[in-house]
Amino acid sequence: MKQLRIPAVYMRGGTSKGVFFLADDLPSEPAARDRILMRVIGSPDRYGKHTDGMGGATSSTSKVVILSKSKRAGCDVDYLFGQVAIDKPLVDWSGNCGNLSAAVGPFAISMGLVDAPADGLATVKIWQANIKKRIVNHVPMSSGEVQELGDFQLDGVAFPAAEIQLEFLDPADDEGGEGGPTFPTGNHIDVLDVPGLGKVEATLINAGNPTVFVDAARLGLKGTELQGDVNGDKALLARVEAVRALGAVAMGDAATAEEATAKRQHTPKLSFVAKPAGYTASDGRTVEADSIDLLARIFSMGVLHHAMTGTGAVAIAAAAAIPGTVVHRVAPVGPDGRVRFGHPSGTLKVGAEVEKDGNRWAVKKVMMSRSARRLMEGWVRVPPV
Repeated sequence: MKQLRIPAVYMRGGTSKGVFFLADDLPSEPAARDRILMRVIGSPDRYGKHTDGMGGATSSTSKVVILSKSKRAGCDVDYLFGQVAIDKPLVDWSGNCGNLSAAVGPFAISMGLVDAPADGLATVKIWQANIKKRIVNHVPMSSGEVQELGDFQLDGVAFPAAEIQLEFLDPADDEGGEGGPTFPTGNHIDVLDVPGLGKVEATLINAGNPTVFVDAARLGLKGTELQGDVNGDKALLARVEAVRALGAVAMGDAATAEEATAKRQHTPKLSFVAKPAGYTASDGRTVEADSIDLLARIFSMGVLHHAMTGTGAVAIAAAAAIPGTVVHRVAPVGPDGRVRFGHPSGTLKVGAEVEKDGNRWAVKKVMMSRSARRLMEGWVRVPPV
């Protein structure tokens, strides 16, 4: 039996990396496609290492992206994102990856899906097929090629690169409840009755990805934690998952908490926030309290993220801009519509534009900067599955 040979590009986008494909190079039947993608990544891996695949055995590095030229008016490409579970046979298509969104434009240009100027900024209009939202990449070009190298430094990434500006347009979910699309329950704060933990105040917001925000103290945390402080504590992770799963039910994303845990690991995310405090980031640098507006951490696929998900940053910006949320009461956005937060790898600044129509809030745009780079291009080899 011979291995399959599939064209692919291995890319970093923001603080994540994944394997990028053109849709025409993969099976159109979802189950067959997912079997191939899991084998590409090396999942499920009962050892949790991804030794026999392209994955990195973390939520940030167990990702796949599928692109095709868009037939949708006003969009250049369709972007489908898959979060591959490490130890389970699951590709979760329920949400987006905000970090890898920064690599979509460069990949589309390099694969000839989008025309771009020889120099200056190329604007790539993206349809995010998972969450049915529009994203815009502003990609720097030089001498007819995507400019990948530069001096833009992103905390959580060891080396500088060229800056890519992202705009997440109308990032709230269209399927919200009576309070409008942004808040599916109609409330800016809900109370979740969590077994073993009691009543927990939470903001349940659809922006970027569905996200559950809670105060760090309610989980017994300070907001300054790094991965090593959290990911080995099974009891803490179980409490966090219990909150997230109940949030998923309240948001209408799962019928039961058990279903959320078994079948919907990627979304909603759970993030905890706290007032600014100084701490030592994962690379040893000191983050001063006066350099940030709040502390924020997020869980991804059951463990604490090493930095901040891109969609988590979208949700933070949106929630900070809307009064009455858990995030806003910790740190409302500044006069420029932006907020600075500290995460395990450093800091990030994001901005949001929101509008109020009667009693409803709409998130019109979230802006941030990321970088992206091709790490390898060619073919992935996959045993027949």
